[in-house]
Amino acid sequence: MDDEARYEAVSSRDGRFDGEFFFAVVTTGIYCRPSCPAVTPKRVNVRFFPSAAAAQSAGFRACRRCRPDAVPGSAEWNVRADLVGRAMRFIGDGVVDREGVGGLARRLGYSPRQVQRQLTAELGAGPVALARARRAYTARVLLQTTKLPVTELAFAAGFASIRQFNDTMREIYAGTPSELRAAVGRGRGGGRAGAGARAGAGAGAGEEAGSSAALGGIPLRLAHRGPYAATEVFDFLQLRAVPGVEEVRGERGARTYRRTLRLDHGSGIAEVDEPAGPPGRRRPPAGLVCPAARGTDGGWLECRLRLTDLRDLPTAVQRLRRLFDLDADPYAVAERLGTDPLLGPLVTARPGLRAPGAANPEELAVRIVLGGPPARAAALVRAYGKPLDAADGGLTHLFPAPAELTGGEVVEPVRTLCAALADGVVVLDAGADREAAERALAALPGVGERAAAYIRMRALGDPDVGTGAARDRVGAGAAAAWRPWGAYALHHLWSAGLLPVGELPGGGTSGGAGPDAVPVAVPEPARYAAAVRAG
Repeated sequence: MDDEARYEAVSSRDGRFDGEFFFAVVTTGIYCRPSCPAVTPKRVNVRFFPSAAAAQSAGFRACRRCRPDAVPGSAEWNVRADLVGRAMRFIGDGVVDREGVGGLARRLGYSPRQVQRQLTAELGAGPVALARARRAYTARVLLQTTKLPVTELAFAAGFASIRQFNDTMREIYAGTPSELRAAVGRGRGGGRAGAGARAGAGAGAGEEAGSSAALGGIPLRLAHRGPYAATEVFDFLQLRAVPGVEEVRGERGARTYRRTLRLDHGSGIAEVDEPAGPPGRRRPPAGLVCPAARGTDGGWLECRLRLTDLRDLPTAVQRLRRLFDLDADPYAVAERLGTDPLLGPLVTARPGLRAPGAANPEELAVRIVLGGPPARAAALVRAYGKPLDAADGGLTHLFPAPAELTGGEVVEPVRTLCAALADGVVVLDAGADREAAERALAALPGVGERAAAYIRMRALGDPDVGTGAARDRVGAGAAAAWRPWGAYALHHLWSAGLLPVGELPGGGTSGGAGPDAVPVAVPEPARYAAAVRAG
């Protein structure tokens, strides 16, 4: 895509390209998303950038009207398995904030200089600038949804000093933290979040927002591009919800998905609402997160987060985005799969169908290898999971970490898997090498190739997994034509009933992907068996 094509997208306010590139206006010093509703600037005054961080590094500040820092992420980073794609997934998961550029480079297996050079060449900004943009956005969210003191908020967002925080906010948002906080609350509507979420919507609402522990938590709108098949996504998650860790409340069409989160600095509870009404019909009110929702260009999912440590906010948001597949590009998927004789009618029938990922890759791997219906995983949670300080509805535990599932009482092959995860033999973090992870999983006793492929698809967010598996069913030529969107092809086949849910073409299941999968026939030690009987 050249600059002239980008300018055409800007002129037509095409929300399909939000997050794919950004444009800046030299006469105003502001950068925007392609769908910004402001008057289209003259071509001579426009510059294009591959990332928000690049625009910020060039001295442009974020548009207050279109909120370019709140756009969905580029689907390219989900597809790519090279250094840049893996680095972007790591940065999104907060690795640079926690471990610095050196830690990012070690995880990637390259030198810090190589990582800096390649990111700058493709994105116009290095890892520090990309992480800085992420911190600034986190700080804006906290300023506008909590009443934390500014000093506490700055460190929670990841800034090293108050001076750095103040300078960054003025540079990116053209205002002091106090000014940004005071500007919230005018004209922002609420969804089904209830009074708690409305309290967090902005200062001046007349209700105490407090901290993330306040009723309702931090309210967010998780943006997505294009149509979003929310009914199918919530159906998928509801069928697989593990009692104690997950629950779905409400009637179909107005459900709320809730789950506990194990995070780097603490824990959290997330709530995500199923959008009501026809997709693409809502216009976003002015407020915190304002995705392009004109026509069918996009929309958002209402979300609330309650965290024990606010430093985990950006990581929690990113993990929810992966779980709900919010950075997908449904236009690219439809363009590729829509020409297939088998899939074309299915794509038309279910526009915006997503491939749900995982909030915690290691948790998903354990659940798949354990097999069986959700009640089987719930028994494991009751036996080994950490209880919450206070139960919240049906949420009672955190899913056990791999290190907690390596004892002699843990059922095989889960114990072997968790030992490999705890020892680093199998790595399933955000930017993991997908090929290496799948090979390592498939080599473990009791896992196998098909379960490894399913884990790669959901836990590692690989959109191309179904291509290889589909060759036995539709032929190599047809499967190759689906690339790189094989995972979406599988979800269309599952949704249409052309494959049993969880089955990978060619025979066999993922091991535990489907809610009714047959449990693995293994002896159950006393502690685990007692938990099963208690449930």
